[in-house]
Amino acid sequence: MISDGETGNARGQSVEFVLGGDLDALLHHRYREQCVDGVLRYPLGRRTSVKDALEAVGPPHTEVESLIVDGRPVDFGHRLQEGQRVEVLAPEPPVDFHTPTQLKPWAPGRPAFLADVNVGGLATQLRVLGFDTLYDNTLDDEDAAAMAEAERRIVLTRDRALLKRSNVVWGRLLRAQEPEEQLAEVLTLYGLRPPFATFTRCVRCNDLLVDVAKADVLHLLEPKTKKYYDAFKMCPSCGRVYWAGSHHERLQERVEWLSRRLEEGEKKNFANS
Repeated sequence: MISDGETGNARGQSVEFVLGGDLDALLHHRYREQCVDGVLRYPLGRRTSVKDALEAVGPPHTEVESLIVDGRPVDFGHRLQEGQRVEVLAPEPPVDFHTPTQLKPWAPGRPAFLADVNVGGLATQLRVLGFDTLYDNTLDDEDAAAMAEAERRIVLTRDRALLKRSNVVWGRLLRAQEPEEQLAEVLTLYGLRPPFATFTRCVRCNDLLVDVAKADVLHLLEPKTKKYYDAFKMCPSCGRVYWAGSHHERLQERVEWLSRRLEEGEKKNFANS
């Protein structure tokens, strides 16, 4: 009998993963080399769930839309058996975040996010557009996962370990590295389109801004701001004051650029459909 040197199992004691979308790109390096046309043969060392086996080779469970084993839909707890064929389907935009599925027992119901410590720039950009985005760089993975579950939030991160936690139900392992590209990735994936509720949230603490009389914040303003601006908003949590100054104009230009990019992407997808 010929044995597999790594697992100690006889050859043939394996399952076949058929990976959809770009999931093959998320495989750990040694498995990526063994994957051919999206098909990976995975040796079974012991009875294991499809979630544990899949995450052992690379993709976190949040990157999976549905699982089909030998033609039958299953959940992440399905126990793999020798010779099974596991179709792993990736989500296709726009992802419906209103409806629970077999793999996602609850749905956020609205675009609410939790951005972890490695994507702070993305958190700021989402808040500029008005999206409810929790960001706290003091949270460890355990606390971040618990908060996302309790508040029904979609976790955005480049940290696989966070997304592999069983209580993280909705999440995205961001492929892009730069905040602006990450923003476009998130908006495209979840089908979020303008008009956005821009400049309605505090970029520092995520709270909704409230209108405030100029007289009430006059003592907080620089001389030129007092002279040239009359409309102000304030964050009720941190007290930061906002007005439509030059920084606001630059942000508005970026929002308009992003909106054009998303629109052009939609036209391209429609033309190719």
